[in-house]
Amino acid sequence: MSRIGRSPITVPDGVSVAVADGQVTVTGPNGVMTRRLPEGIAVHQEGATLSVTRASDETAHKALHGLTRTLVANMVTGVTAGWTRELEIIGVGYRAAANGPSALDLSLGFSHPVSFAAPAGVTFEVPSPTRIVVRGADKEVVGQVAASIRKLRKPEPYKGKGVRYAGERVLRKAGKAAK
Repeated sequence: MSRIGRSPITVPDGVSVAVADGQVTVTGPNGVMTRRLPEGIAVHQEGATLSVTRASDETAHKALHGLTRTLVANMVTGVTAGWTRELEIIGVGYRAAANGPSALDLSLGFSHPVSFAAPAGVTFEVPSPTRIVVRGADKEVVGQVAASIRKLRKPEPYKGKGVRYAGERVLRKAGKAAK
């Protein structure tokens, strides 16, 4: 049996979980999240814990067992604490400005400023002109939004300019040798 799938999920106070018709619905202070369960995977609630079981030891069920447990655990964490992803902007003249809680104006060295609107459930914070914090309840959406912002100007390998995740290490290449 899967070691990850076998471990129980603790449900904190203020969070309610409903399992019906092959769907898991998690409600908490940060919102409501719903996910459809794959065939052969079931979620059972005993008091303040959730357990994920599989119907058989088929390869497909084994693969989905731990994945489903992790996705449900991420939903519980998302509706309680939420998820964040931090980005850094490196480069002379590169900066970000918040345009409300759900929009960004980015200057990334192009001839025009880039506006980026957040999908529903995602907010932006700009603590300094070179840092962006992406917040939301859905880990998958927060990660995708951060990746989309990074994709606007990836860190280049010669000077390291661009948008990168906080703490990301960019491999640098040597430039041309001077005469």
